[in-house]
Amino acid sequence: MSTPPPYLLVLYYSRSGSTRELAHQCARGASKCDGLEVRIRTVPAVSPETAQVAPEIPGEGDVYCSQEDLAGCAGLLMGSPTRFGNMAAPLKYFLDQTGGLWARGAMVDKPFGLFTSSSSLHGGQESTLLTMALPLIHHGMLYVGIPYHPHADLSETQSGGSPYGATHWANPKQGSKLDETEKRLCRHLGERVARLALTLTPR
Repeated sequence: MSTPPPYLLVLYYSRSGSTRELAHQCARGASKCDGLEVRIRTVPAVSPETAQVAPEIPGEGDVYCSQEDLAGCAGLLMGSPTRFGNMAAPLKYFLDQTGGLWARGAMVDKPFGLFTSSSSLHGGQESTLLTMALPLIHHGMLYVGIPYHPHADLSETQSGGSPYGATHWANPKQGSKLDETEKRLCRHLGERVARLALTLTPR
């Protein structure tokens, strides 16, 4: 029986659609790497009492992530809109349930990259990226950012983009639509994480 190919998990939460678009652009970049499957997953909304309120299977769009989706991935791209400079509660709630994966070291030495969106230009994008990184670092994962070289986009962007990860500014003129520079930065990040995931996957 043949061994299934390794896969890169693209995990996100989105309300207005901006973060979902970032996720799909990152996945597009990751799909350039032959020999690696790309799986896109989301998480359900939560109530103020921090209980999941969505149905077990979404009616449309990307399916919900399971703990085993996370455990089995060769690499991870993860994103959330900013919430006061931090990740949104639904994604935090999902990560808070991963203690069992931490206990068995399921994520150790796997690469990860991050993405976020905000409705204001200085809306806490970089702090959101860094706070999303913290639980993944505790899992033993390896943080992959966006280098300034050889691509010029990070130095020339007039909207989103950071060495800490891909970002989008949902300004009033564009809303959830990413500009071309933001799209390219997402694809750079996706391809880089995918390439490292392939390199680090045991053969």
